[in-house]
Amino acid sequence: MPSRPTKLIPPTFSRTPSLDAETVELEVAIDFPEGVEAIGLAVAPALDGVDDEIPAALGLDRAALTRAGFTGELGQTLVIPSQDAPTFIAVGVGAPEKRTAAALRDVAAAFARAASSFATIGLDVAHAFDLDAASAGQLVVEGALLARYRYTELKREAKRTPLVALHLVAAGDDLAETATGAHRGEVLARSANLARDLANTPPGHLTATDLGEVAQLLGAANGFDVEVFDRDALIELGLGGLLGVNAGSVEEPRMIKLRYTPKDADGSPVEPAGHLALVGKGIMYDSGGISLKPSDPSHAAMKMDMAGAGAILSAMTALDELHCASSVTAFLMCTDNMPSGSATMLGDVLTFRNGTTVEIKNTDAEGRLVLADGLSLAVEEGPDAIVDIATLTGAAIMALGTKTAAVHGTEQGIVDRTLASAKATDEQLWQLPLERSYRKQLDSDVADLANIGGRYAGSTLAALFLAEFVGDVPWAHLDIAGTMLVESDESWRSKGATGYGTRLLVDLALNFSA
Repeated sequence: MPSRPTKLIPPTFSRTPSLDAETVELEVAIDFPEGVEAIGLAVAPALDGVDDEIPAALGLDRAALTRAGFTGELGQTLVIPSQDAPTFIAVGVGAPEKRTAAALRDVAAAFARAASSFATIGLDVAHAFDLDAASAGQLVVEGALLARYRYTELKREAKRTPLVALHLVAAGDDLAETATGAHRGEVLARSANLARDLANTPPGHLTATDLGEVAQLLGAANGFDVEVFDRDALIELGLGGLLGVNAGSVEEPRMIKLRYTPKDADGSPVEPAGHLALVGKGIMYDSGGISLKPSDPSHAAMKMDMAGAGAILSAMTALDELHCASSVTAFLMCTDNMPSGSATMLGDVLTFRNGTTVEIKNTDAEGRLVLADGLSLAVEEGPDAIVDIATLTGAAIMALGTKTAAVHGTEQGIVDRTLASAKATDEQLWQLPLERSYRKQLDSDVADLANIGGRYAGSTLAALFLAEFVGDVPWAHLDIAGTMLVESDESWRSKGATGYGTRLLVDLALNFSA
């Protein structure tokens, strides 16, 4: 098989991402130090005759703020010009009933965007929210670091000011807890930004082979084990779904197995609280195969069809540092999906790891094929539950739009856990039914299954297909096709890949038990 031409530019991830990521100095103190360039201060709206005090440092009273169009609504900002440093920014915290945990993350993001031209920034808004100090520290740091993200790896001149330092103010009694939460927020934001980097990287710069190398570097740096399986190993394992999708490509496929084991203070393994298995769709680029996609903006975004695998890999980098008590085993099923003379054809039948045969009626329904092999492998590990995550169906986008992902499952307990983690991280998730009466639409005349069904309920049909490969293990399936990217900055979501699912999976693993 001919090889792909040598890349003219070295792959973005030819170095260790976790070590090359921008490091931001975090400091929690009772006041701001010298040198802070921009400071955000909380301002509430005047409600029902109650007018909260305006921070004196702003140098403006309520009337002046109002004349400038600033009312203190949630997430509103006003940069107040100054000849001398620091520049002060009024940050609206909204009415008391709107000051939720997610709102604090949004407020921090709004400030970070307003202060985007400053490298050293400080924020004093958490006192306006009725939250414990650790949670407040985490949310502020998450919001600020996620909002300041930009993918600039391939730009000759990046028109952005890197964030160098973030300073938070807290009461003296709360300093330690706020610092603990701030560190957790930093780890979570770093992981999500890594997932964004992976998904934003062009397909010629991040192949399945490249991702395997990245995983090995990340595992060594972040305390989890990595095994990478090449094509010959995949043939030996009988992963007919992954191999069938890869058949039209000159790039080799990879199955990447990750394993995190909890340890005590001296690094010795300890009895895990539970065993969670994760499976990620890693289609590095999806042309649709023989069922070629139309050439439109959605096709151009198919470099992000590996966002599920990217979210899992990135989430794994946080587990050791955050002292996850459960063991986590993950399978990343990675290949591109290309048309060629050797590509899988409509009507072909593939044999999967668990022996199931599947008739291919549409080669653009490829994600479920690679996930099926991953789910079969996950079942063999004997986990307490399995969660897969994939940019799987346009039907999920049609049903829920671009802000909310879909979840299906065979057991309500694990579905409820994913929903709880989605709420905690403000990564919106909605349960759709696993309607068993639709299963007959996946019947095939020549094989055990067909890979597509009828015209309707496409997300449910895809989930029903995957359910055939999980046996009796409790399972939840996250369809994140709609949430993988945003077209413009939205609160802490920066334009491009969102890294959706990374923080959700970390939260799920940290709170998981058998």
